Amino acid sequence: MKPIQLVLIAVALVAALGAGFLMMNMNSKPAPVIVQSNEPIVTIPLVDVLTASKEIPMGTALGEKNIKWEQWPKNGIRDSFIVKGDRPEALKEYAKTIARTSFFAGEPIREQKIVRSDSGYLSAILPAGKRAIAIRVAAETSAGGFILPNDHVDVVMSYKNPDPSDNAWLTETVLQNVRILAIDQVIEEKDGEKSKVGNTATLELTAQQVEIITAAQKMAGNKLNLALRSVEDSEIESSDSGSHLLSSGPRRKRGSVKIIRYGTTQEVRPRS
Repeated sequence: MKPIQLVLIAVALVAALGAGFLMMNMNSKPAPVIVQSNEPIVTIPLVDVLTASKEIPMGTALGEKNIKWEQWPKNGIRDSFIVKGDRPEALKEYAKTIARTSFFAGEPIREQKIVRSDSGYLSAILPAGKRAIAIRVAAETSAGGFILPNDHVDVVMSYKNPDPSDNAWLTETVLQNVRILAIDQVIEEKDGEKSKVGNTATLELTAQQVEIITAAQKMAGNKLNLALRSVEDSEIESSDSGSHLLSSGPRRKRGSVKIIRYGTTQEVRPRS
């Protein structure tokens, strides 16, 4: 065998041994290193908070199946939360209440969002001094059916001129900025529904406004229109524009009235 061949064989053997050694080192795992620390372990104190176990729609009884105790960090507890340490029987107590507004799953139960009442839900959510009255509506007289509960509307009355010699229609806003409590039996938007076409709308009114709307329905033959207001206007205080319809109520100074005759609109100011 020639010397050059011996050299090549020796180089090949050295390379093979080197590769085997590298493979053995790669496959072997380093021994775990245990580091001891004198730092104390920090634990976050937890407390049990009463929460909704699933989504609870507005007007639904909470029930024991819809609420549960859930652990929350103690430093994240607010005064409005119901804590088990303070009220251990709250699970049974709040199972008898009704949701004033909707709850999402995991949301803490709060007094501000529930109703304690053995009577119907609608009477329970009415503020003191308020009344609920239903009026007949149709899609073409209620913003095309795009009015939902909790929207604010104006109530517009339209009626024929009582003068038989004048075949004109008179229109007048009798109530301004009143809240819709329900459309038919629906008291909140559900399943992403963007509109609700109903036959009746339930309004939240004062005692005098109930009398005004009753008189307006008689005059207009139950043909009242609902005009949807902007959300930005909903904070404005409602007004009894139609108080002059009541013989016992204060007579306001009347403004102009729109008269629609043969497709032509004209504004006139009634005589005092």
